[in-house]
Amino acid sequence: MSDSPTRILLADDHALVRRGVRLILDAEPDLTVVAEADDGAEAVARAREHRPDLAVLDIAMPRLTGLQAARELSRTCPRTRILMLTMYDNEQYFFEALGAGASGYVLKSVADRDLVEACRATMRGEPFLYPGAVDALIRDHLERVREGGAGASRALTDREEEILKLVAEGHTSQQIADLLVISPKTVERHRANLLQKLGLKDRLELTRYAIRVGLIEP
Repeated sequence: MSDSPTRILLADDHALVRRGVRLILDAEPDLTVVAEADDGAEAVARAREHRPDLAVLDIAMPRLTGLQAARELSRTCPRTRILMLTMYDNEQYFFEALGAGASGYVLKSVADRDLVEACRATMRGEPFLYPGAVDALIRDHLERVREGGAGASRALTDREEEILKLVAEGHTSQQIADLLVISPKTVERHRANLLQKLGLKDRLELTRYAIRVGLIEP
């Protein structure tokens, strides 16, 4: 890590929470809060303005949630790393946070204990997971293996895997057909097979699945 402190953007819609978190972070010589936001849309604007090294985002915020802001930041400020700070010990939010590009998930209830270490781990390029999240990841993996989803893309043909990746990346059926030199009808058939085989219902779920099995980057 360089000698200059990690520059942090802090977003939470409760001023008291922001003040408390800022005190924790600014007390550390290697961390400094350079900007604050009280909703997700403002967080995105502040990030574009200040280009922080790290964004610490609350999940439940007005206008844009922390998850939506994280997706936007992953797209527009890819050098800014992201940590979610939340009161929700919730597996669904946790998986969505990873899918949105966050490197870690810190519970507000233990922020005074975990947040500083989470910031440092994230800047070292390491994920930071609270203990319950580790259990959730292992349980999720074991359930998928039990359901025959073992490293689940194994169940797919190479062509299905190609199509899954392209669908998840947002290509239309026509674009996929052109890329793979097959007809759009064939693409649609493969797509329907994929949804049925994986027990998913739409492109968003396909995308999350593709991220989970490592076909595309979050």
